[in-house]
Amino acid sequence: MQLTDQERAWLAGEAGPATKRAMEIVVALGQIYHAERLIPVASVQISGVSYRNIGAAGLDFLANWAAEGARVRVPTTLNPTANDLQIWSEQGFDAGFAAKQQAVVDVFVQMGVGDGHPVPTCAPYLVGNAPGLGEHVAWAESSAVSYANSVLGARTNREGGPGAVAAALVGRTGAYGMHLNANRQATVRVEVRAQLQTLSDYSALGAIVGQRVRKQVPYFAGLPLERDAPLWQEKLKALGAAMAAAGAVALYHVEDVTPEARAAPVLADGAGTLVIDHLMPGYAMLNDPVEHIDLVWVGCPHASLAEIARVAEALRGKQLRVPLWITCARPIKEAAIAQGVAADIEAAGGRLIADACMAIAPVRDLGFTSVAAVSAKGAFYLRNLAGVKTRFATLDDCLALALQET
Repeated sequence: MQLTDQERAWLAGEAGPATKRAMEIVVALGQIYHAERLIPVASVQISGVSYRNIGAAGLDFLANWAAEGARVRVPTTLNPTANDLQIWSEQGFDAGFAAKQQAVVDVFVQMGVGDGHPVPTCAPYLVGNAPGLGEHVAWAESSAVSYANSVLGARTNREGGPGAVAAALVGRTGAYGMHLNANRQATVRVEVRAQLQTLSDYSALGAIVGQRVRKQVPYFAGLPLERDAPLWQEKLKALGAAMAAAGAVALYHVEDVTPEARAAPVLADGAGTLVIDHLMPGYAMLNDPVEHIDLVWVGCPHASLAEIARVAEALRGKQLRVPLWITCARPIKEAAIAQGVAADIEAAGGRLIADACMAIAPVRDLGFTSVAAVSAKGAFYLRNLAGVKTRFATLDDCLALALQET
């Protein structure tokens, strides 16, 4: 691997032990994936933030790194935490768990993440971290990686937890995978004949395609989607998140919509074809037999203000009989409060949860054993990580489960 003079100096320890350790990780990963060089990145998004996921060992690892002087060199954002950092007690978390989760965030603050004021979210592009076409970044969360590569046209692999931290500390990552032109060509054409209307429909489509294509790069033809139409970005967010969860899709193209598909031919010679006639298999694969729903969850990936407004409109003047939680970034929650849509949701008995994600929370410890979700990604991880039964359905159907007319 070819390193610059500065990179060799960092690797030799001339910038201190924290930077040396980071360079060792970045270089090792680059060598594993046969990168010929490192490339500077404009931003980093770190996963491994939930205390439920990393535990005491992960917290100690990060704290020791910070104690060595670890400081980020590029703008860096955090993945969601397990609980809302302000209203954790209202969610049902005990003080001990909340303190440990806060300790994880505090370590990242010590490292300079978010200029000392990090905003935990799986959708950093909704709160100001939106890289441009062709810009190299090092992001970690699967749906964020998909959105950056596909909807924004930036370039990133799916970084692992320690690898993303290391990339943030040196502002570099290996030049391999999605950073290279050759790997960004579509390898399978997806012809969509099914009718798509709701965000959940796009999520169901993503679940089907992700399961079928695994790590390939799909090219979608026939989507009823136009740039600048209402919720077009949210629909792509749902599509990509589901493909990344049910498969391992890091990049997709949509005919006449996504930036690289609009700029040049991206369908590789000899690409296969996948025809999608029905969405029902996508819904069915994430529906368990349940008699009662304990919670309705919206916001996986984190909800935009437009998504929250749609929920508020549907709930206005009504009353919930089942808890409804909407997870989002804190600035989005604050905007929802300022615009009055949060009040409509809370009046119906719902709750806006900032910072957190239910998929990486101790959901069963909170008393929830069956959850209805509008997101295939959310249902997938609830079932496989949190160990709860799921019902994946449209927003209207999920709200129907939770509503009681006044």
